[in-house]
Amino acid sequence: MKTIDMRSDTVTRPTAAMRAAMAAAEVGDDVYGEDMTVNCLEELGAGLTGKDAALFCPTGTMANLLAIMTHCDRGDEYLCGQEAHCYRFEGGGAAVLGSVQPQPLEFEPDGTLDLDKVALFIKPDDPHCARTRLLCLENTQAGKVLPHGYLEQARSFCRERGLFLHLDGARVANAAVKLGVPLSAITRHVDSVSVCLSKGLGAPAGTLLCGGRGFITAARRWRKILGGGMRQAGVLAAAGIVALTEQLDRLAVDHENARLLAEGLKGIDALAVDPPAVQTNMVFVGLEPNRALKLMAFLKERGILVAGRERLRLVTHMDVTCEDMGIVVRAVKDFFRGNM
Repeated sequence: MKTIDMRSDTVTRPTAAMRAAMAAAEVGDDVYGEDMTVNCLEELGAGLTGKDAALFCPTGTMANLLAIMTHCDRGDEYLCGQEAHCYRFEGGGAAVLGSVQPQPLEFEPDGTLDLDKVALFIKPDDPHCARTRLLCLENTQAGKVLPHGYLEQARSFCRERGLFLHLDGARVANAAVKLGVPLSAITRHVDSVSVCLSKGLGAPAGTLLCGGRGFITAARRWRKILGGGMRQAGVLAAAGIVALTEQLDRLAVDHENARLLAEGLKGIDALAVDPPAVQTNMVFVGLEPNRALKLMAFLKERGILVAGRERLRLVTHMDVTCEDMGIVVRAVKDFFRGNM
């Protein structure tokens, strides 16, 4: 029985083209700057995001941590969303390793941070307070694409207040495809951006941190200190090149599958599903907690894996198909027929 794994888009397997590129990759010692495939990937990423330079990192968590530690000094502060990945799901690394204080705020329903509210949390120039240095945004945020003009407003806001602006772009490729714009149309507004290669783009590992040349030089030093320097990393970078050159457009298929899934689930009375809210590759389902646990167990017996905390999250990606969406909907309906 096929497993339909919808816990995340991180569960994808590298494509045949990626495996072939990995096998044929020219490599060198990247810590010496001599891995030509890594260099090629970094140049490609910098070009696509409109930045001067890029740094290949093992993970998105490290890329975000490098951004915070490069923009901020010990005792500084970064502003972010209460549910932001860099605050809630990255082990407190900025505080633990960087001595940088987080200041979380509630996200708005569209995934933005209200800039008027952000302004209230910028600390005064006072020795009693941490120095506010950085605003971190996320795109997509729980599958929602930041509105087209919002990042331009955020850039102006940060410049007026002397803040840096970092974008956790783990799924920024999904945002670009949804908006029908190149990556650079989104990333040109920020000082730095992390671009994950191992989510919807399907590479086995790796994230690019992109920004100005001086910023990347400083981030490279932090990467070494944190143990993130890799040697013959071109084997992984080759898959990343395929991800950026061949996988971007197909993200639209994931978005359509998510829409179909949401439409299929909306007729089940026990579920709270909002199809118009599905913008990219995530479907969120509201359900009474005890029933949610039973549903997850039931689906697992059917070979369907889903994840959930406050609500169930079903994520589409290149290893699930349109036909799989129908299988999932039928399985959920079967559960409720026996558990009304």
